Amino acid sequence: MTTVGLLYPGHAAEDDFPRIEILLDTDIRLPLFATDPGEDACHPGALRERGAPGRIAEGIEELRLAGAEALVWASTGGSFGYGWEGAHEQVATLARTAGLPASSTSIGFAHAVRELGARRVAVAAPYSEDVTGLLAQFLASAGVEAVAAASGGAASSAEAGSWGPERVKRLALEADDPDAEAVLIPGTSLHTAAYIPELEEALGKPVLTANQVTVWEGLRLTDRRIWAPTLGTLFSTRAPVPGSLEPKGIEVRE
Repeated sequence: MTTVGLLYPGHAAEDDFPRIEILLDTDIRLPLFATDPGEDACHPGALRERGAPGRIAEGIEELRLAGAEALVWASTGGSFGYGWEGAHEQVATLARTAGLPASSTSIGFAHAVRELGARRVAVAAPYSEDVTGLLAQFLASAGVEAVAAASGGAASSAEAGSWGPERVKRLALEADDPDAEAVLIPGTSLHTAAYIPELEEALGKPVLTANQVTVWEGLRLTDRRIWAPTLGTLFSTRAPVPGSLEPKGIEVRE
């Protein structure tokens, strides 16, 4: 059995993770602890508050007791809101506190784009334009160019969590660009696990969604490879891409 512990801010689309367990149809377990997100808003200050060390450390002991072999901070905005260096400091602190390898959804996106061999992406984000711009800056630090973007303008995680598949698909189609090698749909508040292949068919290219990437990143930390086409192209690659993105220190083991 492989167990990846998830620290998830509040309540919006956390039911995606039991669905992913079912779609994986194997011995992978994804215990989740809902942290206190603070203000449920999508402006930069609220995102940084969401990712404060005291908040994301809340469920560490509970997840350790659940047998977690790795931890993922399951928040996109609550990690990229700190910038590239800050996001890595965030997970390094989490890893030291837990004594387990740790990462975050934003860092997972950088690794997942690399896994696909892509360099140019389109971003279909539920956020406001200024927050989407912060994500584009974060990706640029990882050597990933956001050639196009669309912002859904959700005011809160609760609002984004209420969006159905058609709303998300429209946003993805709006964001897509012929030069983009993949489409990124950030926001762990979005329900996406049930229809990633449908999105990929509509766009004709790989799609990376936040909750899918969160689980993949946790499995990467445990060196577990899973073939699960129902979760899209990311779970259909066979050979791992060697190495990791700089700066080092994402996987801290004690």
